[in-house]
Amino acid sequence: MPKFAANLSLMFPEVPLLDRFASARSCGFSAVEVLNPYRETIADLQQCLTDSQLNLVLINTPMGDMKAGERGLGAVPGRESEFQDHFLSAVEYATALEVEKIHVMAGVVPPGIEVHACEDVFVENMRWAQSQIDSTGLKVDLMLEPLNDQDVPGYLYAHTDQAVALIERISPAVRLQFDFYHIEIMEGGVAERLRQLFDWVGHVQFSCVPDRHEPQFGEPDVYPLFELLDSLGYTDWVGCEYRPKMDTYSGLSWGEQYGLGLPGSLQK
Repeated sequence: MPKFAANLSLMFPEVPLLDRFASARSCGFSAVEVLNPYRETIADLQQCLTDSQLNLVLINTPMGDMKAGERGLGAVPGRESEFQDHFLSAVEYATALEVEKIHVMAGVVPPGIEVHACEDVFVENMRWAQSQIDSTGLKVDLMLEPLNDQDVPGYLYAHTDQAVALIERISPAVRLQFDFYHIEIMEGGVAERLRQLFDWVGHVQFSCVPDRHEPQFGEPDVYPLFELLDSLGYTDWVGCEYRPKMDTYSGLSWGEQYGLGLPGSLQK
């Protein structure tokens, strides 16, 4: 049976972020993701994790100036120093909070810059980032995630083949973050892509097309995909990276068969 991690950046919007840890635990989760933890102090996040007895399994690197359209700086020429600062900040949080995975945000290709030039910058930045992990012995996997070109126009890579090609240039230690939602939009055939790419996969997330809501409100049909993960031998976390259509608690009806959604029902 899959192990599910609540994505607290999207789920439980009924309460402030620091209160979402307890909400997730009450609904049966034993792990969480937080995409942008940097607005909170490490000490506050540590306290929330301790109080709720949760594991924080994934964070993103900082995205930069989101109001200006930035979605990470990893592939932006001339911003290498800022990227390094952002990455070291992510490592600081990951170390203190015992995070297992860091999704490294590549960013949007700037106007007037060739894609291949941004790819070259990203590869060099990622090689540097992986060297930081290797030199410290930190047990953290770096993730690359294709983001669809409808939600994030101009992101460096929107297809799994592009992400895998970059990983091949960077390091075999870097893994693919496989999100059902983005792949359904850009490629379809999520089950077949999962079979083809499974050896590259280091983390799985899901939400459903068209509106990034819970499984009962769109495609793909996640239940066969969860069974496929089991049959392929995937034993890591599956991130619930969706925006609740109504309230988070009623929306968790999809997870009742997995012990989720009923306060006090703890996932084993």
